[in-house]
Amino acid sequence: MYIVIVGAGNIGGPLIEIATAGGNEVVVIERDERKAERAAADYDCLVLNDDATVKDTLVDAGAERADALISTTDQDATNIMVCLLGRELDVPDIVTVVHNPEHMGLFKRIGVNTMENPQRLIAEYLYRAVKRPSIVDYMRIGEHAEVFEIRVGDDAPIVGMTIQEAANEDLFGDRILIVAVEREGETDPIMPRGNTEIHAGDLLTVYSEEGATPAVTDVFGHFEDHSQTQESG
Repeated sequence: MYIVIVGAGNIGGPLIEIATAGGNEVVVIERDERKAERAAADYDCLVLNDDATVKDTLVDAGAERADALISTTDQDATNIMVCLLGRELDVPDIVTVVHNPEHMGLFKRIGVNTMENPQRLIAEYLYRAVKRPSIVDYMRIGEHAEVFEIRVGDDAPIVGMTIQEAANEDLFGDRILIVAVEREGETDPIMPRGNTEIHAGDLLTVYSEEGATPAVTDVFGHFEDHSQTQESG
């Protein structure tokens, strides 16, 4: 792929590393001279020390033939302008970081793929790691739903039960779906079926419509203090 990346800072730097390591042809546009020089020295790519909000700069970067344009600057105004110019140059895939949630609607009207402020996502992840230690990993979907990984505790109500039996006991209700089961000794994840038995120590990938609330994690043997772990909205 031919990828134009705007910004070589905290977000752009790791992205450049991943994109170049993946064998892509990468052109970077970075306005800050120091960051541009560092990117040119660290990565196997062309780096333009210029302003990406100027159309000619994107043309010089080859945006007209690019497969993707990714804007990673810390300014939404800059990212919006880059996206608009990318649309004008008919770049097929445009992705940007959005720092202010209030601007999300504007980016969606432009018709580009967006990623919420990654610093906030990292902060939320770290907070969750302390507040909900039973959750190994998670991803929020919409307002409340989450996909998360959780290890089954020895005292979990579902230990020794099949998924169908747990459903019959109304342990899941309509709010929980087990997506995958990872088990010690098994090289590949187990695709869960109704007759799949849950063992203590299994690492489950779970979808929950209401998120990883204490009422949900109780099912998997993590009996946390409900008064201290209520999630807001």
